[in-house]
Amino acid sequence: MSSAAPASNITITVDGRELSVPAGARLIDALDAHGLRVPRLCYHAALSVAGNCRLCLVETGAPAKDATGGVLRNADGSPQIRWSPKPSAACATTVSPGLHVRLDSPLARDCRAGTLEFLLANHPLDCPICDKAGECDLQNFAAANGRRCSRYSETKLHKPKNLRTLGPRLVYDAERCVLCGRCVRFCAEILKKPVLSFIKRGAKAEISTAAGHPLDSNYSLNTVDLCPVGALTDAAFRFQMRVWFLRKTPSICVESSTGVNTWVWHREGKILRITPRRNDAVNGCWMTDSGRARHLRIHAPDRTEEYLRNGLNIGMQRAVSAVQGALTDAAARGKLAVVLSSFLTVEEMLVLRKLLNNLGGNALKKKVFLPARTGEADGFLLTADRTPNTAGAWLTGLFDRKPETKREKREKLTKILAAGDADTVLLFRENIIKDTETGQKNTELEEILKKNKTRVIYFTTHTDDMALLADIVLPALTVFEKSGSYVNSRARLQKFEQVIAPVGNTPIATELEVLARVAGEDALTTPDAVWQRAASDESFTTPEFRAAFATGNAATGGDAGADAGGKIPCCIAEIPANGLQLNGADWLKNDHK
Repeated sequence: MSSAAPASNITITVDGRELSVPAGARLIDALDAHGLRVPRLCYHAALSVAGNCRLCLVETGAPAKDATGGVLRNADGSPQIRWSPKPSAACATTVSPGLHVRLDSPLARDCRAGTLEFLLANHPLDCPICDKAGECDLQNFAAANGRRCSRYSETKLHKPKNLRTLGPRLVYDAERCVLCGRCVRFCAEILKKPVLSFIKRGAKAEISTAAGHPLDSNYSLNTVDLCPVGALTDAAFRFQMRVWFLRKTPSICVESSTGVNTWVWHREGKILRITPRRNDAVNGCWMTDSGRARHLRIHAPDRTEEYLRNGLNIGMQRAVSAVQGALTDAAARGKLAVVLSSFLTVEEMLVLRKLLNNLGGNALKKKVFLPARTGEADGFLLTADRTPNTAGAWLTGLFDRKPETKREKREKLTKILAAGDADTVLLFRENIIKDTETGQKNTELEEILKKNKTRVIYFTTHTDDMALLADIVLPALTVFEKSGSYVNSRARLQKFEQVIAPVGNTPIATELEVLARVAGEDALTTPDAVWQRAASDESFTTPEFRAAFATGNAATGGDAGADAGGKIPCCIAEIPANGLQLNGADWLKNDHK
């Protein structure tokens, strides 16, 4: 081991090669860190060790010692290794100084081949119709480590297929199950609800639930991600598309302020499924079932695809000119109100702040609202704040108060409009005349808007009652149709990539591009351009924004700002794939006013 190795590391020898690994680590994890992937089916880094599959068997040994504890050495001075007479499971072996491991010895290869032969004895050969084909661990390991032909001539045991008794969103094929127990341990250890368990014995064993108690958790589809074979499949994705036809793009779930990291799987402009992307600082390996369905309304018939003024399509350029004129006129008269949205990206918020400062600065702040979208937190990944970027609004200085509840926002806005203190409203994705959760309409506010002939400028993804009432309607894009970044509830800045092109036949610009042109900042139409300005121009940001990227404030946990060296990123690429922890001691508390 090199003298520069960290004190917490130890040296082990794998197939004659010395490796520095963390002391106390599981052998299977230590090998993974060096790119030496040992086959496994039951093991998962986020779950307890079960040792069910016996596929990760390796040879282990240690230096032989004499009666005094001294290491016995060969003639060439190398230590004599005393190998264990039986193979060891890498998942259940803890590394220790001087540990020797053989991964590719005849015994290790024979153990893997023999284990796979037993696993495949009753396994159906239905890979051509199995939804796990292309990402099946058993298939991959059998090809790499299994025997080339089967010696099993008896009739295979046929277990039940296409069972939907485990849960409403799950399909269980018992004959494919290798009894790894990952799904069982997930329910017991992560959900803290031991819904799933093994029933029967030996070759007839299956996974089942207690009668009348299906796995109806909002996290049930994580068992599909965990399943190494095609035993558990997603009922909605089943038979939709072969995985090798799909591309996956990293994204962020906008269901709540947790900022769950995701992979979005898509083909030819259509999203087929969403799965969790591992980030131990945010969501681990998990995500909600409801978050996987966020893409279903992208191609809905009511998507807003045109730039409308009084119901007529006027195109983006004329829409930008119309918005510029309306906002400038209203702000000059002190008659402008703004309703923000925490679904705007950090980049859009920075440009919007620039626009609002140009229009009125501090005089406009009393008429700027940030509605709170809330729900019941589940104590795991789903937070009470059902938006992805409330913290981003505080960080950018776009909003410095607590978001108003629907009632507070409605009462304040109604009072301002009724008194004639505002005759123009700039709306971002917020239907102010209808409660999106209850569906109840605010007829009082609707009548005031009509009576006072209030000019409404509305950014929206879908056509609704508010869009029909608005003077100018501008199409907004979903998180899948643009790129940018959000700040989650723990002050972690995370980027996401565009997955598909904007829907519709009419070219649609991002809100960032539209806002930049309205603000007269044509150079700020891309996220990279915004970050470059933020890094070079102090007047474009706030002291809180710049301080958030300083190094070493432990108030938010972790090594805040260290990933960026204490500097504001100059482009999206400088934000690490797993996010950038910011300093949030002040602005994240949100106790300014």
